[in-house]
Amino acid sequence: MRRFAAEGAKVRFTYSGSPDAAEALSQETGALAERTDSADREAVIARVRDSGPLDVLVVSAGIGVFGDALDQDPDAIDRLLRINVHAPYHASVEAARRMPDGGRIILIGSVNGDRMPFAGMASYAMSKSALQGLARGLARDFGPRGITVNVVQPGPIDTDANPAEGPMKDLMHGFMALKRHGRPEEVAGMVAWLAGPEAGFVTGAMHTIDGAFGA
Repeated sequence: MRRFAAEGAKVRFTYSGSPDAAEALSQETGALAERTDSADREAVIARVRDSGPLDVLVVSAGIGVFGDALDQDPDAIDRLLRINVHAPYHASVEAARRMPDGGRIILIGSVNGDRMPFAGMASYAMSKSALQGLARGLARDFGPRGITVNVVQPGPIDTDANPAEGPMKDLMHGFMALKRHGRPEEVAGMVAWLAGPEAGFVTGAMHTIDGAFGA
């Protein structure tokens, strides 16, 4: 989001929790922050519809439910699917209704859509694999209008949810060729490229940025 704003784009973003952080980011970048529950289908559709014609849609909302699948709350799994799968689908379709020809839809997935080396993350991996099929299908649907649909698949990235010095660091780095977490700005660079003119012939594809976690 900072990358788009720095390049002069008119940006609006949604958030669910952390209103103080959202307001601070809005003040820093000049972007419009809009509270939206990504688990609420109608709220997602309305937010995209009310945003008017979008040149670029980036869908990055996602949650994880971790632990033994035999012990997990079915309601929690259903909520995960609403946020990780249903919301990207409905947001993408609604955006495409008004998106100009040549627009861009970019979904933030995960390398775990390709590889899941840990127990207890089946629902998360399933949801990220679903984005791959979604992108391939919508690329066909929207291709006649020049609208591209792609998935960016990060590996371990230094965020609040997965800090570079967190307890899983050594285990994750053990799978990787580059023994470090990625930086958010590295992912932003890939997203910005997909949104730009050089990527006009790239669609229905997965773009993995993971330090070879999944190699």
